[in-house]
Amino acid sequence: MSDVVLFSTIESGDKLIAVATLNRPQVLNSLDLQMAEMLYTQLKQWEQDEQVVAVILAAAGEKAFCAGGDITSVYQGMLENQSGEPLANQYAVDFFSTEYRLDYYLHCYPKPVIVWGRGIVMGGGIGLLSGGSHRIVSDDARLAMPEVTIGLFPDVGGSWLLPRLSGHSGRFLAATGAIVNNDDALFSGLADYAMTSDAWDTFVKALAAQVWPSYPCKRRTRIERDDLIHDVLSQFAYTTPRVEGPLQQHAALIDEICDVRDYKRVYEGIAKLVEHDNEWLSRAATTMLRGSAFAVALGLTLQDYSKHMSLKEVFELEYIVALHCSADGMFQEGVRALLIDKDRKPQWRYQAIDEVDINKVYEYFEVPWSAGAAEAFKLD
Repeated sequence: MSDVVLFSTIESGDKLIAVATLNRPQVLNSLDLQMAEMLYTQLKQWEQDEQVVAVILAAAGEKAFCAGGDITSVYQGMLENQSGEPLANQYAVDFFSTEYRLDYYLHCYPKPVIVWGRGIVMGGGIGLLSGGSHRIVSDDARLAMPEVTIGLFPDVGGSWLLPRLSGHSGRFLAATGAIVNNDDALFSGLADYAMTSDAWDTFVKALAAQVWPSYPCKRRTRIERDDLIHDVLSQFAYTTPRVEGPLQQHAALIDEICDVRDYKRVYEGIAKLVEHDNEWLSRAATTMLRGSAFAVALGLTLQDYSKHMSLKEVFELEYIVALHCSADGMFQEGVRALLIDKDRKPQWRYQAIDEVDINKVYEYFEVPWSAGAAEAFKLD
């Protein structure tokens, strides 16, 4: 069996704590199709195992929990599919359906899922982190949804997650791909707890020393197990920012800029920050301007469009949009410029936000299969 994900258990009295460890540190634990399949299968098995009381999702290495999805393999599929048909890229069809199914399953998992987001947590890594019942980041964590730089949108449930962050920070992070630290992760709601990296092993040992409640009422048991984990975490982690990060410091300005629905106005407001005295704001604006204007419009429109949708409906919509992106050429060009040729000079189809027609954006929400087709993506 492949070792790209390692599975183990920790004895905790007469119970077990299950551990899944992403194991591709050489590529910052980027999530590929095989890893997503392995995680989903093992989580299903642990769900049925009465001895398993909780699951820990962590990663090997000190640099990254997960830097995103394995976009280079999706890129190869894009090269092989120049038809413009969303369903013709088989790797994209398989990868996005498997990744989104895994992420949705984590959100709905009937047992506690403790996610240890150490170091870099970006893109697909945010998808895994956000599915946890106890979302923990390290003191040196760097979190972002940087899809704008490759012509994609903040997916993996980002259209559901980002509007639920503090204020309008989710709109700003979607448009700019700005990186936030552990304090801003707590402030915004991207994480529940922050912990120093050297405290992690001690926390796990303390958790294993607990006596786990087990009663006939599963709902009651789940509540008490969640609280037990929280109580142990409270000995090692903190839940409110220790200092104000740049997102918190500039929350009022960000809210003012992003407090409109028109993606053109948001874009123009952020663009003005390129000359701001604050380096973090200036860098965020610069990143947006170098990224895809269409991706900004798509990501912000998705947040508006899915406002009243359930998490399940959002994942199903994002799958449709992701397949359109995998066939439109812009996503391909963004990946080429940033990850393949690394010239960082993407030739975007739309050079300015004024060129992006809202009707073109809405075409990405149209299902690419006929009614009742086998390709239709539906979550359980």
